[in-house]
Amino acid sequence: MTRGFYIGRFQPYHNGHHTMVERIAADGEVDELVLGIGSAGDSHTVHDPFTAGERIMMVNKAVAEFDLPTYVVPIEDLDRHSVWVSHVQSMCPNFDLAYSNNPLVVQLFEEAGIEVRQSRMFDRERLEGSEIRERIIEGDQWRDRVPDAVVEVLEECNGVERLRTISQSDVVERWEAKTNDRPSD
Repeated sequence: MTRGFYIGRFQPYHNGHHTMVERIAADGEVDELVLGIGSAGDSHTVHDPFTAGERIMMVNKAVAEFDLPTYVVPIEDLDRHSVWVSHVQSMCPNFDLAYSNNPLVVQLFEEAGIEVRQSRMFDRERLEGSEIRERIIEGDQWRDRVPDAVVEVLEECNGVERLRTISQSDVVERWEAKTNDRPSD
């Protein structure tokens, strides 16, 4: 039995991530897949608006369509790159190979002796978390960039409103920092 590992922040889980999982499932290289939810402790910011639990729901519901046993595991940040792979391994079921296009992640896994598979990015300009979050904030079209299951989870957790609210408070904080003044009532 061969088990693979793929990590992302999934803020939100989008069609680029979904295509990667679809290709992993179709390739038949692995019998099972561990999906690591990176930065699991971060939420309620414009960069990381969704909780680990919400991201676990997004991923679980979206990947249910694939014929590949998948385990979703939250991974807390560890700001010590030299021991990061050991940290990931301590949080996950054993895995035989990793999937990533992130140069640092690839290097860290390879230094730890873990085989890494890379693939081309999928419509990266459209399918980037920061672009999708910005579209949500601005009220632009974003639903076509994520699986339907993710739209359902964001509606259930009121994620769109949260992201818009968080972005407004960040604007006020930046304004206050620039002017050293508070807005008038």
